[in-house]
Amino acid sequence: MSELRKVQRTPTGTFFVCLPRAWAEHNGLKKGALVALDEASDGRLLIDAKYGSEPLPKVAVLAPGPFLAREIVGRYLFGFDVIRIEAKERIDFDVRSLVKSTVASLIGLEIVEETYSQIVLQCLLEPSGFPPEKNLRRSYAIVAGMHRDVVNSLVDGDLQLAKSVIARDDESNRLYFLLVRILRTIIQNPVLSEKLGISPIDCVDYRLAASLVEAIGDASVQVAAKTLELNGVKPSEELRKLLLSLQAVCYEAHEQALKAFVCKDIALAENVRGMHEKVGAVYADIERAIKSQPLEVMPQILAASSFLQQVYEYSVDLADLVA
Repeated sequence: MSELRKVQRTPTGTFFVCLPRAWAEHNGLKKGALVALDEASDGRLLIDAKYGSEPLPKVAVLAPGPFLAREIVGRYLFGFDVIRIEAKERIDFDVRSLVKSTVASLIGLEIVEETYSQIVLQCLLEPSGFPPEKNLRRSYAIVAGMHRDVVNSLVDGDLQLAKSVIARDDESNRLYFLLVRILRTIIQNPVLSEKLGISPIDCVDYRLAASLVEAIGDASVQVAAKTLELNGVKPSEELRKLLLSLQAVCYEAHEQALKAFVCKDIALAENVRGMHEKVGAVYADIERAIKSQPLEVMPQILAASSFLQQVYEYSVDLADLVA
């Protein structure tokens, strides 16, 4: 709850407000201490009592257990700078391998110290160097490439390309985790929020947008899985053209949706929603054409088509974030 303070004025015309005593003592302020004042874009005044001092790193201590990997990811996402894994006895090989594989999935997290009973992880990233928009665009670039290639692998029966799409999902996940960490750090740090020009509400929208971009990547992985199940069997020429047509309109949809989100373009967002009838018509044609396919390939192609249609739905949700 906000504490109200009356603005006062000296005979010379200077305005001043007294700081709460409890807050000043908690932050170690004494007479003559310096504090930094920063004006926010909305007119608020931010007071930094730690002016000129290095912020203390956030440290988490974990013990080896069945959910250690999940706990490491959780602390990373919450912005902890140092994560210490400590055991009463020796940390065994399996736990060390688990920690190393988990660290490899998180951008900027490194093992900086390792002994028989302790492993110390540290995040070496500076949040201000990773603006959310830049990270979102990087993630989208990977996902867009996955979506493009996975349909080509499906219609050409290219198993190696399908495997490549699945492999790229790891990098997409790494960028998603990084963006979530940055967004949570911004929410907890008003000064960083002002520096990057991202409000807490913007952070919520970026988190949703990142989830939808990742979902498009996951749908592409599902299509790749169905392609592998087909084991090189190609759809008919008619189905090939329809699948490529569905891919084209879905690709255009998420491309425009991301641009609409970043640029806050309502007209472009509405255009994405307006593609609904075209997507539905192509999907209906696929359902009709697939009836002539052998029974052993019908489930895979129909499932792959459904995942492509989901890509469009995720694009609509992304465009709906524009207000």
